[in-house]
Amino acid sequence: MICICRNFAKWSTLVIFLLILFKSGVAQDGMIYPLKAPAEPNAIFLGTGGVENQPASETWFRQWGDPMARNITKATITPFLPKPGTANGAAVIVAPGGGFLWLSMGNEGWEVAQALADKGIAAFVLKYRLHPTAESLDSFSAWMNRPRTTTSAKSHTSKTATPSPPPQIDLSNQLADAEAAYAMILKRAKEWGVDTIRIGMIGFSAGAGLTMHSTLHSKTMKLAFIGPIYGGMGPVEVPKNAPPMFNVIASDDFLFRGQFGVIDSWYKAGIPVEFHLYQNGGHGFGLGNPNKTSNRWFDAFMYWLEVNGFLKPKST
Repeated sequence: MICICRNFAKWSTLVIFLLILFKSGVAQDGMIYPLKAPAEPNAIFLGTGGVENQPASETWFRQWGDPMARNITKATITPFLPKPGTANGAAVIVAPGGGFLWLSMGNEGWEVAQALADKGIAAFVLKYRLHPTAESLDSFSAWMNRPRTTTSAKSHTSKTATPSPPPQIDLSNQLADAEAAYAMILKRAKEWGVDTIRIGMIGFSAGAGLTMHSTLHSKTMKLAFIGPIYGGMGPVEVPKNAPPMFNVIASDDFLFRGQFGVIDSWYKAGIPVEFHLYQNGGHGFGLGNPNKTSNRWFDAFMYWLEVNGFLKPKST
């Protein structure tokens, strides 16, 4: 991974490693089915290039009832704009998760963006480039289901004495896609009714990792706020100009592991941070799952935006 911050390198690679581990461990309980690629009529190509050594074209599948995309080589954003007369000028880039190998486009993308638009916020789902996976769905499914070392949620220790180290992942393509999305929103701000000083970014799981990576390393994005949702919790080196952060995770999420590092980093940097540690919800809950305490996080997020003044124009 090309990183300036060693702590973040460890944090982001651990996110990816554990996400792949988790997904592989439960894939047999969530069968993978082929899915015809949706039309995506409102998607806008970002023109950031392709993926080196890509063996397969973009394909879609369905798991846990949600549409997923993999082998994405051309990044896009899809606008979800508020109904006329309801916009408040705020905008949010939405980054779905999937271990940088697939994207949960429904659960962590379109559904979230529509919920934001319903609250008067212009939302833009970022379909960023991914690292290659097998061309055939059967091969991909077999890879997902192969035996792996697992981690005990109770003891937080590996079941084997010598677990494999987290892989090093290059996020340069994904960062370029996020930067291009931000630049396009700036360029078309008037058309989309966006106040350019109130553009934020939220992401889920690996998308939370991309949100954090963009915050720590982008030279062009000036995000007004960020919302990493069930992302990695390790400490980071916080830039002086880092934005306020709203952070959510559940205590039974395999990424939590009793860590508060990223929260502590923001706090010690003197930058506003709000943190919600929910009793339950697991990982990948999107807007929420039935009968889980984490189901109210979106309401809390909207209240946080309101209290901090992100839902009304700044006075001039």
